[in-house]
Amino acid sequence: VQLQASGGGLVQPGGSLRLSCATSGFTFSVYTVGWFRQAPGKEREFIAAVGVNSRIKNYADSVKGRFTISRDNTKHMLYLQMNSLKPEDTAVYYCAARNRPISIPSYEYNYWGQGTQVTVSS
Repeated sequence: VQLQASGGGLVQPGGSLRLSCATSGFTFSVYTVGWFRQAPGKEREFIAAVGVNSRIKNYADSVKGRFTISRDNTKHMLYLQMNSLKPEDTAVYYCAARNRPISIPSYEYNYWGQGTQVTVSS
């Protein structure tokens, strides 16, 4: 099983980034997939998740209206479009997968990617 997150970088406040997560080794289309982030000295926190057919999406209040999660079951890919970025969005972002409906706690997720750094700073 592999999840490879990419697309992070340095961006100014108000800017945008699109994260991608390439997956392999499991049946992507039957897994809930999501994004988490962890800032230095803080616990890993839920950002967003999407159900198997993309009809159900859940977002943390802190990113609602700014971030959009999407998936492509044909390509086994997960995405996170991040707009109106703020310095407090600075963190390592992780993609994750679980073989049950959407859940928020990180311990509910079976598989994890290695993370990609997002830094929002002027």
